[in-house]
Amino acid sequence: MERNGTLVILTGPPGVGKTTVVTRIVYELRKSGLSVGGVYSKERRSGRVRTGFDMTDLLTGERKVLADLKGEGPRLGRYRVNLSTLANFASTAINEACARADVVVVDEVGPMELLSPEFRRSLKSVLDSRKPCIIVVHRSINDPLVDEIRETPAVVSFEVSLQNRDALVKEIEGIIRGMMGR
Repeated sequence: MERNGTLVILTGPPGVGKTTVVTRIVYELRKSGLSVGGVYSKERRSGRVRTGFDMTDLLTGERKVLADLKGEGPRLGRYRVNLSTLANFASTAINEACARADVVVVDEVGPMELLSPEFRRSLKSVLDSRKPCIIVVHRSINDPLVDEIRETPAVVSFEVSLQNRDALVKEIEGIIRGMMGR
């Protein structure tokens, strides 16, 4: 498949700041007048203990529980994955971003998210959208769809580290803005 849009992939170890890099890029792109949609995931904590993950729709600001220590859904590690959040909320947010936003963000593509067939279909929509996209990919995921993402033409990959995460914000923002002629 030929893409007109640049696909930026971010990866790196847990806790290195991938979501922080993404949210800072979103802020800078919006400051320059671009609309950014899609989703980002953030861990939820009680003190020093991680209790789950929430997912936020970048167009609406709405947030839903992605995974929690208790509740319904398949168990992945310590967490129960809320498949309804992925099937209805995340997939809708991603599809709306493909239709309405200048730039599409998907944070993150990992084992939890890939449990949902609807989420997987929305990822295919991102690849087909031909818009600039930023996708955070879980570091050690082994999946045919993730392989397809990594092998997409016009892909630019970055490994986020403590040393480069601040510089990556400006670099990736520049790539996206340059593509958009801004």
